[in-house]
Amino acid sequence: MKNYTDSDYAINKFSKGIVYRFANEVVEITLEDYLAENPDKTENDFVKLKSLSDEMYLDKSRKENNQTRKNVSMTLLEETDATFVPSYETMLIRRIEKESKRQKDAALIKEILGCLTDIQRRRYLMTIQDKMTTRQIAVIDRVSHQSVVECLEAANKKIKKFLSNT
Repeated sequence: MKNYTDSDYAINKFSKGIVYRFANEVVEITLEDYLAENPDKTENDFVKLKSLSDEMYLDKSRKENNQTRKNVSMTLLEETDATFVPSYETMLIRRIEKESKRQKDAALIKEILGCLTDIQRRRYLMTIQDKMTTRQIAVIDRVSHQSVVECLEAANKKIKKFLSNT
C-alpha cells in the first residue's frame, strides 16, 4: 500500500482495499480478506462497501477542511477585538490609509512625469499605459523607430535619476 499521508480519504481512495486507521496502526482489508471472512458475500458487496467507505472518509475530510478554514490567527482576533468583523473605526482608518497612499503615489507619479519633456511623457505613457510598441509609436508620430527608442531611453534615464535622488 502506498504511504498517503494527506488524509484518511486519500489513503482509502488510492488503495485497492478498505482502509481503517486506528491510533496505533492502519489496517487494510483486501477483497480476498473480505471474501474469506464473509463467505456469503460477493465481490459486488465489497465494491459497495468500498464506495460507502470512500464517501464516509470524503465527508470526514470535508468537515475537517471546513473546520480548518474557521481557525483564525490570534493577531486577527486581537486586531478586531475578538470578533471576526473589524470595527468601523478600524475600517475607516484602513480606508484613510489607502486613500493617503494613493494620493502620495499619484503625487510621486506626477512629479516623475513632470521631469520629462512633453514628447517623452506622451511616448512613455503610450508604452506604459496604452501598451503600444515603439514601432507603433513611430508610425503615429511619423518618425523613425530609432528616434522613439532613443526618446524612451532618455526618459528612462531621467526617471531613474529622479528616483535615485528621492
